[in-house]
Amino acid sequence: MAEIMLIRHGQTEWSADGRHTSYTDLPLTAEGERQALAAGERIAGRNFAAVLASPRQRALRTAELAGLTVTEVIDDLAEWDYGEYEGVTTAGIRARRPGWSLWTDGCPGGESPDRVGARLDRVLARAGEFGGDVALVAHGHCLRVAGARWIGLPPAGGGLLRLDTGTISVLGFEHDADPVLLSWNAGR
Repeated sequence: MAEIMLIRHGQTEWSADGRHTSYTDLPLTAEGERQALAAGERIAGRNFAAVLASPRQRALRTAELAGLTVTEVIDDLAEWDYGEYEGVTTAGIRARRPGWSLWTDGCPGGESPDRVGARLDRVLARAGEFGGDVALVAHGHCLRVAGARWIGLPPAGGGLLRLDTGTISVLGFEHDADPVLLSWNAGR
C-alpha cells in the first residue's frame, strides 16, 4: 500500500449548523457540491486501487462529483452513531451535560470511542489489502478516528485532528515503514 487518501464529504445543512449527523441521510448543499467538485480537481489524474465509501448519500455524492468510482460501500465507514445526540450541536449537548466530550464519553444509545475505533481499524486493514493507493470517502468524526488510529493514537486522539467538509487528508509512511500523516485537512 502506498497511501490512503481521506476525503470528507461536502457540506450538508446539518454540518453547516454544527449538528451531529450519523444515520440521518442528508444531501449536500450547493456549497457541499462545490466542495466535492473542488476536491475532484485536487485529485484529478490520481489512480486508486480502490475507492471505499460510506453508505450515506452525502459521501456517495461527494465521490461522484469528485470523479471517483466507488468500488466498495462499507458500513464501517458510516459516521459515528450519535444515538440520542443525533441532530444536536455540541453546545446543545453540553447545556444538558456539562463537560461532555464525544472523544471520551461517546453517545447514549449510540457508539463509544472504542467501538468506532474498532470499526476504523477494520477499514484501515481492508485498505491495506489492495496493494496501492486507496481513497476513503466518509465523514468528519470517523475519518478523524482513522487518522488517529493510523498514527498509533487511541480513538480519542481524533479529537486533536480538525477536519472540515470537502477536505482531503493523506495517510502514508515515512522511511517506507512508519505510519504518518502526510497531509491533513487540505483544501479549506
